[in-house]
Amino acid sequence: MEVQAVTKFARMSPKKVREVAREIQGRKAAVVLEELRFVPRKSARLLHKTLKSAVANAENNENLSSDDLIVHRALVECGPVLKRFRAGARGSAKPIKKRTSHIRIIVSNSLT
Repeated sequence: MEVQAVTKFARMSPKKVREVAREIQGRKAAVVLEELRFVPRKSARLLHKTLKSAVANAENNENLSSDDLIVHRALVECGPVLKRFRAGARGSAKPIKKRTSHIRIIVSNSLT
């Protein structure tokens, strides 16, 4: 049984979130939740929040035990980009892209 949780419009670039998300796939959810608390990155806080929600969804909606859950997939997709401008040399403007992410974590009770 697969259960998911989604965090949309997270104000962090997908590239930065994927670096941490790659490390948690295929591991036990309870262990990953403990380890993410000590990773000193904003992306780890966002993934911790989403994974905690996915585990709660599995416990409340599907009556699964949190001890048996495995992080099946951690998907990070691009969200909308906020386009801003910063002052440049000689009165010009330099574009800045503030990227957002959609984080989807899928937990299951077996690794199939």
